[in-house]
Amino acid sequence: MPLELPAAHDTRSLFRPVSTSLVTLLRELPPEQWDRPTVAGHWLVRDIVAHLTDTTMRRLSFHRDAMPPPPPPRPIQSERDFVAFINEINAQWVTSSRRLSPRVLADLYQRASSELADWFEQVPFEAPALFGVSWAGEQESAGWFDIGREFTELWHHQEQIRMAVGADGLADPQYLHAVIDIAMRGLPHAFRDVPAETGDTVSIDISGASGGRWTLQRDQDRWSLWCGAAPSATARIQMDDRSAWKLLFNALSKSDAERTVRIEGKIDLGQALLRARSIVI
Repeated sequence: MPLELPAAHDTRSLFRPVSTSLVTLLRELPPEQWDRPTVAGHWLVRDIVAHLTDTTMRRLSFHRDAMPPPPPPRPIQSERDFVAFINEINAQWVTSSRRLSPRVLADLYQRASSELADWFEQVPFEAPALFGVSWAGEQESAGWFDIGREFTELWHHQEQIRMAVGADGLADPQYLHAVIDIAMRGLPHAFRDVPAETGDTVSIDISGASGGRWTLQRDQDRWSLWCGAAPSATARIQMDDRSAWKLLFNALSKSDAERTVRIEGKIDLGQALLRARSIVI
């Protein structure tokens, strides 16, 4: 399979079916399941719903309504400062939302997510990004990548809820494939400090209906991402599509990663993928 540059991935039409399916699930949950723990740290199911509602309304306010958010209380001078700021504003909303009933949370999310789907469906594909995708190391990003990053947030958080309450995942493989394909764009940044020789390649083979093949290539001063499998890769990594999203979105334990991710060739080079994340942490 020849190597090709990754193409832009249009996720604008995917927000409505995924968020609608989540609302349907939330309406069916008994009250006690809203308090179940999740793989998202100390957040309960209700906290993830609150977080999705918050980020959806923030996106509508800034992107659709052109209302800039308040500036951070302290100057952001490093990546660590940025992560701390994001974690702080996320925690503020989640804490306040614990005063809201499941019905109120579901109502808020239903309306906000429907309006966000309306907005994204009419945004031109070539429109500029609202934010750079920080986990890809970008200060400025293409508009489709910014929207795609937003879709990965929706998908992986709704999947965390489904895991917590024992609900089936979404059947259509296009949703998870979009998440994986977009998340892979963060790997060159994740590998930026990994020592390698110019020309070294890391082949990543993800099996399953939502999978695919990608190759990281070490150029003279950076890593680049390609679609396809390098014929003589320095390191080869194999995993299934379920393990892939859990790894990249911080939902796979170290022991599960060691069990499900297979590495051949230069082991140290391949193991760098185990530390890669396509979220702000």
